[in-house]
Amino acid sequence: MAMERENALNLVKMNVSKENLIKHMLAVEAIMKGVAEYLGEDKEKWDLVGLLHDIDFGVTENNPEKHALLAEDILKGKVDEEIIKTIKSHNFEHTNVQPESKIEYSLIAADAISGLIIAAALIVPSKKLADVKVKSIKKKFKQKDFARNCNREKILYCEKIDIPREKFFEISLKALQDISNDLGL
Repeated sequence: MAMERENALNLVKMNVSKENLIKHMLAVEAIMKGVAEYLGEDKEKWDLVGLLHDIDFGVTENNPEKHALLAEDILKGKVDEEIIKTIKSHNFEHTNVQPESKIEYSLIAADAISGLIIAAALIVPSKKLADVKVKSIKKKFKQKDFARNCNREKILYCEKIDIPREKFFEISLKALQDISNDLGL
């Protein structure tokens, strides 16, 4: 059962009130689409996973053990079980749903890299994604004190699906540059 993107976006807007969280979800959606294109996977399914992955975060932000489990309640009967399982696996530390597929590893990596790239954009003078280079992402990735909340170990999940780190940076940056207007960057 496939959900149209417009319906998914409406569902996000019904469940998420923080504009920054919606932008994060759009960013992860864009990265997932870029990774799906690169790997030759189902773009629509991967897009939906990225867009919907934090649909319950507004409610579960201070209750991480419920994150992705409430998402399951919201999404049940509206999307495939695979999409729900993938969303639950991105919070595997609390849901005990271990990631094991390409789409699951990709979501974890996309979720983590989105913050690093946006943080990198916010420190360039223009505050524009267009002025961020892969070289600066590589540099910022190595600086552990930069964007501390962006889990480098999770970003490296890209290597579990045979995408070299630098290629993943490139795919992710391009994906975010392509939606820079939506992100206000």
